[in-house]
Amino acid sequence: MDYTCLFLFSVCLFGGCVASPPNFVLLFADDLGFGDLGCYGHPTSLTPNLDRLAAGGLRFTDFYATSPVCSPSRASLLTGRYQTRSGIYPGVLYPGSVGGLPLNETTIAEVLKPLGYATAAVGKWHLGFGANGMFLPTKQGFDQYLGIPYSHDMGPCWNLTCFPPDVKCFGLCDVGTVTVPLMHNEVIKQQPVNFLDLERAYSDFATNFITTSAKKKQPFFLYYPSHHTHYPQYAGPRAAGQSLRGPFGDALFEFDNTIGNLLTTLEETGVINNTLVFFTSDNGPELMRMSRGGNAGPLKCGKGTTYEGGMREPAIAYWPGTIRPGVTHEMASTLDILPTIASLAGAKLPQVMLDGVDMTQILVSQGMSKRETMMFYPTDPSEMYGLFALRLGKYKAHFYTRGATHSGTTPDHDCPVFAVLKSHDPPLLFNLESDPSENYPLPLIGRPDLQDVLDTIKKVKEQFEATMVFGESQISKGTDPNLEPCCNPQCSPKPSCCQC
Repeated sequence: MDYTCLFLFSVCLFGGCVASPPNFVLLFADDLGFGDLGCYGHPTSLTPNLDRLAAGGLRFTDFYATSPVCSPSRASLLTGRYQTRSGIYPGVLYPGSVGGLPLNETTIAEVLKPLGYATAAVGKWHLGFGANGMFLPTKQGFDQYLGIPYSHDMGPCWNLTCFPPDVKCFGLCDVGTVTVPLMHNEVIKQQPVNFLDLERAYSDFATNFITTSAKKKQPFFLYYPSHHTHYPQYAGPRAAGQSLRGPFGDALFEFDNTIGNLLTTLEETGVINNTLVFFTSDNGPELMRMSRGGNAGPLKCGKGTTYEGGMREPAIAYWPGTIRPGVTHEMASTLDILPTIASLAGAKLPQVMLDGVDMTQILVSQGMSKRETMMFYPTDPSEMYGLFALRLGKYKAHFYTRGATHSGTTPDHDCPVFAVLKSHDPPLLFNLESDPSENYPLPLIGRPDLQDVLDTIKKVKEQFEATMVFGESQISKGTDPNLEPCCNPQCSPKPSCCQC
């Protein structure tokens, strides 16, 4: 079926055909757990705007990222491909990383550009900076960018203010690195960044982009990967002290406020009924930070692990008049966002191996998912070990398990880094519908039906791994301090002189 016809059919189905292509607003939280939002059951989170999206849109219960850490998860979101294909592994990119998301990878922005879309990114990029900023969003299909090109803890933060009037940031962060820069397109606007004003700057940039695009009657794609709620949490005067949840809750509330500003702008410019707003997170909570690290709800472990708490995320799709309010238990993933946007916009898919599937039927009719499986790679995937886990339908099999530093401090002994790598033969098998906490491995003795399930999972794993061609590891290319962004590139001594 022609993609354009499919889109027109979808929106006409719910009343009111539109002549112009749809707009897309993609919201991506950082280190947010499955149990962190009010609409997902947290008793003290203050998230009225996200709760409004959930009440008026479609809330997912079985939505997955592709990695339990930042950079690889973001690569998969923007390309519709597992991070192993693009080479964004092992771990994450750093300020001085030589590599980055390869320029021959096709992002969502690059899919939409041929159709005349205005594209903008605001917030945390974390897909590389590189020599002369060669991996920045403006080199990957985005017309405009305002943000920090990596994680905001990747720089000395102990003497910076995270909460008013002058509450210093929690923890040490990275020392011996340049202070965190705020970039506009390819130019450093501020170094070090002022955390108290950062979210307001993001909100103003994003709302202006929407307003300008709407006035021009130009379809747009806004990608907003927030720094909230990654450590160290921060919040400006309007959010600090407003939640019952302390610094983490205040940071989440500030993020929610920006989302509210975006929704108001969509309404005031008259484009809200022609805009898909999609929200999710990059990976699970950093439990080692305890009350300041997020909450995985009923799910096991968190960031850094291939248990559900590390990779199952809250997700909400909102599109008034097109998406009916409800809850879906269908399986979906960040991988599916690129093919879905391409389908709805009538864009051509990249001519490469994609791992995502089109979610349109889930969104417009709460239909069945085309996704039957989800693959779980660790933070350091390798061809020798392959997949750590695989979900098929309601069943999940763990071939390897391992804890992570990010998931320390919890009472569950399977979560911290002291839970060393274990191989499981036969694999641990869980029914995620009855046991989403992965507490009770299913007994295989006397259960030929479960043995059949496991045999099928093994075949699917074998078939998938036969198609997986690992791209050259971009992170293994190493780092060069001279590549760290500095607003005074000729100054000395670095990094202390990099201030403006």
